[in-house]
This record gives sequence, structure tokens and C-alpha cells, in this order.
Amino acid sequence: MELRVLHYFLAVAREQSISAAAQSLHLTQPTLSRQIMELEEELGKPLMIRGSRKITLTEEGMLLRRRAEEIMELVSRTEREVARCDETVSGDVYIGTGETDGMRQLARAARRVQSGCPGVRFHIVSGDGADVREQLDRGLLDFGVLLGDIDRTRYHYLQLPMRDTWGVLLRRDSPLAGKETITPRDLWDEPLILSRQADNKSGLYRWLGREPGQLHVVATYNLIYNASLMVDEGMGCAFALDKLINTRGSSLCFRPLSPRLELGMHLVWKKSRSFSRAAELFLEGLQALLAEELSQ
Repeated sequence: MELRVLHYFLAVAREQSISAAAQSLHLTQPTLSRQIMELEEELGKPLMIRGSRKITLTEEGMLLRRRAEEIMELVSRTEREVARCDETVSGDVYIGTGETDGMRQLARAARRVQSGCPGVRFHIVSGDGADVREQLDRGLLDFGVLLGDIDRTRYHYLQLPMRDTWGVLLRRDSPLAGKETITPRDLWDEPLILSRQADNKSGLYRWLGREPGQLHVVATYNLIYNASLMVDEGMGCAFALDKLINTRGSSLCFRPLSPRLELGMHLVWKKSRSFSRAAELFLEGLQALLAEELSQ
């Protein structure tokens, strides 16, 4: 499978038309059609459904499109990094992270790097732990911030000193809003909105002392802002990490859990990962920043 043919395939998928894609690629339509047919023969699967008005992708075609986009992005990044090897340090650093106030320390380290090397750019990809691990494993991220436990056999890591505190996001008119802290029994009969990965990483079920089937779970989320809208509309109360939603002056409030439930966090990267100089500078800068804050 050649990169050139993947480029052609992506053009057809984007334009939804062989003729339009051929025009954008400066190819003849028969040439492009032959290249796509040969790709389908090589893979042994139909990639496109050729309609009278437009082309749509098959399930296999949609999978190839995702993989082809990732491959072309990796190729582009590699070319940029190689081209800059002899220049002043510049380039792109890709970091995947869940929603956490601990991102502040990473932002401070990034600002320090950019103050000395303004050509370094940072790209933050938000997602839950499953999203971050998947993109790390595919080589699309340099670093990931993971909350809770990590697979130490799979990743190198830097343990971060910051810890996130779990609590409940409530409407201010909820009877539970009058409490300073929320106990498991308070929530046994409440409609709950849970983090998408709460059942395998957060320990919330253990804290609640209930099996999932014994709880009234009305929704799940992976972005807390969307969960806050569901709370505001009266769907239920959401388990959330502190400091992510500014409740000042709003109809919502945050109450911590009792007993207290916290999550540690780690900066991780693949053991087989080769860093660009820009990524190395970021890691060195973050380590220096954390050492300074620890000594204060």
C-alpha cells in the first residue's frame, strides 16, 4: 500500500466524487478510478459504494479513512521534524489529557519552553483515559496525562504531585446542596450522571458501596461541560472532579465526597517513543518546574 494511493483515496472520500477528486489531484478520472480499484483488490474489500450522485464509504472504507488520516499526519509530522533538525529548536508537541486542573502545571512548563523557543507549538487533545491511551499507542501523541492507575509495563511515566478530588455537581435547589459533603448513602437513590470511565478506573462504585445495577444511573459523559448542562436541566447529579466547572454565580454547586476520594495523575509516554527535541525540552522543563515547586 503506497502513501500516494492513500492520498488519492482520502481525496475521493473527501470529495465524495471520483471526478471532483481527480480534478483536485490533477489526474484523469480513469487513472484515479483504476488506482482506487487496485487498492480495493489489494485489500480484498470494497471500500466505496458508487452511487449515481455521490460516493459513500463502506464500513471498511471508513476504517481505512481513519487509519489513512493518522498515517498521513504521522508522515507530515516526521517530515517537519527532520527538516528542522539543523534549525533552532522548533516543532510540535502533542499532549493528550482528560479534564483536570493539573493541566495548569503543564501549561506553565509549556509557556517556559515557548519563552526560550517560540517556534515550539503545543497541541492539546482532550479525551478520557481510553481516548488518550489509544492515541498514545498509535503514535499520535508525545505525552498523555492519565488519572489513577497506569500500566507501568507499557509506558514510561512521571508521577505528578497534583491530585484531583472527586465530588458531586448539583443544582443549588437540590436538597443535597445544603450539605457540606456528600456520603455514599446520600446518593443511593439519586439519579446519577457518571464519567464514562468511572466504572473501571475511578473507584466510584467501590466508594458508593453498590453494584452498578443497584444504582440509578441516568447518563454518562466524557466532557464535564456537557454533564453540567444535564445537571442544570434537572437530569440528576454528576460525579465530577473539583475546579473544572466555575459554579460561582451559577445555578450549580460542587460538594466534595466524604470519605474523601482522590485521583493521582501521571504524565506518560510510550516506551518505544523517540522524542523530537521540542518534546525533550518540554519534559525537561516540566521536571525542572516541579522540582522548583517542591523546594518552595
